[in-house]
Amino acid sequence: MTIRIIVSIAAMMLAMMNPYCATASLGGTADTVQADRARMQASLRMTKKDLYAVHELSAPNQVVVREFVSPTGIVFGVAWQGPVRPDLRQLLGGYFSHFVEVAGTQKKQEPRRRRMMVEEPGLVVEGAGHARAFAGRAYVPQLVPAGVQAEEIQ
Repeated sequence: MTIRIIVSIAAMMLAMMNPYCATASLGGTADTVQADRARMQASLRMTKKDLYAVHELSAPNQVVVREFVSPTGIVFGVAWQGPVRPDLRQLLGGYFSHFVEVAGTQKKQEPRRRRMMVEEPGLVVEGAGHARAFAGRAYVPQLVPAGVQAEEIQ
């Protein structure tokens, strides 16, 4: 087995044990996208790419969330845009507490910073916006399938 396969299997096992996996959050399984759709009261459209699938959820409040799912069925990235921020606890799942910790430290160091940027070895979260125009993305570099560029997560 290659390291990438071992990491994917380990991530899948961790995701299954994760208490936040009731939704198709980052690191969760694709089987739960319907739970996200119901929670957001959104329509769902799926697009297959060569190396992954994109589950696009469009909510009545005009928020669009894209969940990027690997061939192994793991959500390796999420992206959002809309007039309000989506529920990041829902989207980031088990990664949310780490995100809050790192983002809180950054905010203390740079209180006027308007762009959200967390770049850790195990988590990348980027976001920006203002009232009625928010966008962002998050991904786990180790879960991104070989051959997929981070720029594709948008």
